[in-house]
Amino acid sequence: MARPALTREKVLAAAADLVKQHGPETLTMRKLAAELGTAVTSIYWHVGNRESLLDALVERTIAELGEIRPVGRTPAGRILSVARALRRRLRDHPHLVAMVHERGLTERMFLPAQQALVHEVHAAGLRGARAADVVRAVQFHVVGHVLVERNRERAPAQHPGEEELWGARTAEEDPALARTLARTIDTEKLFALSVKALVAGLLAGARDGASESGSGPGADSGDRTVSRAPYPQ
Repeated sequence: MARPALTREKVLAAAADLVKQHGPETLTMRKLAAELGTAVTSIYWHVGNRESLLDALVERTIAELGEIRPVGRTPAGRILSVARALRRRLRDHPHLVAMVHERGLTERMFLPAQQALVHEVHAAGLRGARAADVVRAVQFHVVGHVLVERNRERAPAQHPGEEELWGARTAEEDPALARTLARTIDTEKLFALSVKALVAGLLAGARDGASESGSGPGADSGDRTVSRAPYPQ
């Protein structure tokens, strides 16, 4: 049976899988050709040299993160869906996202998600600096949460662990709290809880009619320090 024709997309998909598993430093044209069962010359024909391949992977990653589409019946629900989708993409593609960051393209990568958030924040009744604060707060929360998750996953085994540290004394005689803090963290549940509370608080001003662009935390753009979010690697 004839092997399916090799295409540029198949090459990029195979390269992306290798990067996800082992990181970009281990990606070689020879290894990629072996993965696809083809000659190295065929890889060069479809994607050029290794640097061109990495550039193409970066563009592919940016396009994939731009496919986030809000779902839900309310602006708050749709904002939550964007946050959840963005977290999943960042967790699923850490090495590829790091490649985007190293090429100075992180702001471009996050733009589609930010635009989706802007649309929903406007729909919730906020505009101007207050709306911008919501967009930034949600973005930073997602990125920060992913960074903490990855740092915990890569950390050495802890001695003593949380199950040993939490007891009646450390929990101020709150046994239910101690039992919960001693358990393995459900990061998905924790993220949903925290981002839902964050969004509810940020949108409260819209329900109260406080949508003036010159009010609220960080509204004084003249004194604002521009801060770039860290990105997970």
